[in-house]
Amino acid sequence: MAKENPKDEKLEKPAYESSLDDSRYQNADIKGNVPNTPTPEQEKEMQKVREKLEVLKKFITTKYKFVEAIGIIPPQAADIFDEENELTEEEKKAKPMHLLVVLPDDKEKEFNTIRSEIVKEIAESKQKIWLNLFLTKDLWEICMDSKYSIIEGIGMAFPLHDKGILGSLRVAQIHKSLVLKKFEKYVYSYVIGGSLVRGDAVKTSDVDSYIIIDDTDVKRMPRLELKEKLRNIIYSYIMQAGELAGVKNVLNVQVYLLTEFWEGVKDANPIFYTFIRDGVPLYDRGGFLPWKLLLKMGKIKPSPESIDMFMSMGDKTSEIVKRRLLDIVIGDLYWGVITPSQAILMLYGVPPTTVKETVHEVRRIFVEKEKLLEKKYADILEEIAIKYYKGYEHQKITEVSGKDVDRLLKNTEDYLKRLKELREDLEKEMQKKTFKEIYENTFKIMKSLFGDKPEQDLIKDYEKEIVNKGKTNPKFIHTLNELLTIKKEYGSKKAPSKYLFESLRKDSVYLIESLIEYGQRKELGLLEKTKVILTFKGKHAELFLTNPAFLIFENKVKKITDKVEDSDMNEFNKAMSEYKGHSVKVNADMLSLLKKELGEFDINL
Repeated sequence: MAKENPKDEKLEKPAYESSLDDSRYQNADIKGNVPNTPTPEQEKEMQKVREKLEVLKKFITTKYKFVEAIGIIPPQAADIFDEENELTEEEKKAKPMHLLVVLPDDKEKEFNTIRSEIVKEIAESKQKIWLNLFLTKDLWEICMDSKYSIIEGIGMAFPLHDKGILGSLRVAQIHKSLVLKKFEKYVYSYVIGGSLVRGDAVKTSDVDSYIIIDDTDVKRMPRLELKEKLRNIIYSYIMQAGELAGVKNVLNVQVYLLTEFWEGVKDANPIFYTFIRDGVPLYDRGGFLPWKLLLKMGKIKPSPESIDMFMSMGDKTSEIVKRRLLDIVIGDLYWGVITPSQAILMLYGVPPTTVKETVHEVRRIFVEKEKLLEKKYADILEEIAIKYYKGYEHQKITEVSGKDVDRLLKNTEDYLKRLKELREDLEKEMQKKTFKEIYENTFKIMKSLFGDKPEQDLIKDYEKEIVNKGKTNPKFIHTLNELLTIKKEYGSKKAPSKYLFESLRKDSVYLIESLIEYGQRKELGLLEKTKVILTFKGKHAELFLTNPAFLIFENKVKKITDKVEDSDMNEFNKAMSEYKGHSVKVNADMLSLLKKELGEFDINL
């Protein structure tokens, strides 16, 4: 794939009925409408095409048994793929059939070799076929690039060979089209996830999809009423989508209001966290992709309030369990242990986890690594979350004796009690670790500004050079002294109160920010002295005489040593952060390199 296609045609249903044996497939229009039965001549020609495609499929699947899917892009999407592959007008007139082949991600190193072999086989068969070869992750990159018309074409491809990905994608695409056709203005995002995106989908895998409903402009009815009405319609389309797709994959759809979804994201709720982390959009109005970017940047983190909220969910488990029937008992026990377990992992610093990840990480981190939790408590969590709840969910466990219910309830109470003790221990350790990081970061910056001196001398310099000159808040002198005091307390094994520590932590954040800002202002003058403006061909370039030197123009970053090399903003920023005021000089060799790169240029002094 080469460039983004501006077209955005909706492929609302498959261009074929049940198989390529129905030759009307080749004559379907862009809406999937089927014309009259083909003539005998057309049928004879189509038989030849089917035979050649079968030979090609056999070659690919025999030589590359790991191939995930092979399909034919429907004719109504051919123009989109012509544009995406940048076919010439002559190549377009030949009207090539677009062949789709999907490889697993672990075959990336063999990608070009496989492409060459398949292209060679196509050439020898003398068929008008254009190969579209993808890794599985390439399909999701198409979604991330908002090229929804392309992924629609792939989803509507006729499957010659499919281990599950085409069928799963097709049923989701059809359902999405039905939903958008009915009430597009309310749909904020339509996202897929689960095994389909992870790359382990099979022909019978469930297809997980998530729909976010925009309720920010709802005035005529309560938001929850809107959600229920739209959800009922959305669910009614599930069976219809499965019938149109002709697959066995069950479509699991979750519907969320935009406002409740944002609340879940803000609190780093594990459900929404996993949804954003693993999901890819089949349709998005500009909200999901920024959320995903913020998550990658580490900007979505659990707040202390959300940790407290998750921990508190286990408090009333015993009372609830005693008055519920078997199915509810199992469910409450499960949530009673899994949610606080997720909270304790978040407190440790692990991003919100799925159920299986939670069970695994509790055992790995607290039992095996940190040795803060006894093995029997990890066994309790695994028994309730995996054996009983998942077994009950998948109908492997249909009944539980009263004796087992009492035992599970007692184990849950013991587990939650022990988890609270673990939280207290962990908070003390995390507090100590956090203080160490704050202390080291603060005085590391101080030493970079005022020299390698004892802490008390650094504080005096800070007061003289920054506070007394009115460049920051005087209260930070108190913050610095508090850091020294608490360090001594930790040395005598006396920890500060939770309130005092939290106050110090917040003040330290602002202190470090002010130190960084002061350092940047201090270095700005030095950095400006390194910058030289060059004019060439009516354009401008910036030359930074750091060591090494950098040249920036037309969104390009070049590094200059004894030659000119491609670089990027990460390397440039790193050089800027490490710059100590020692500039390189513009000599004849550098001028020669610049002339070779830019042509004739002027230096603006």
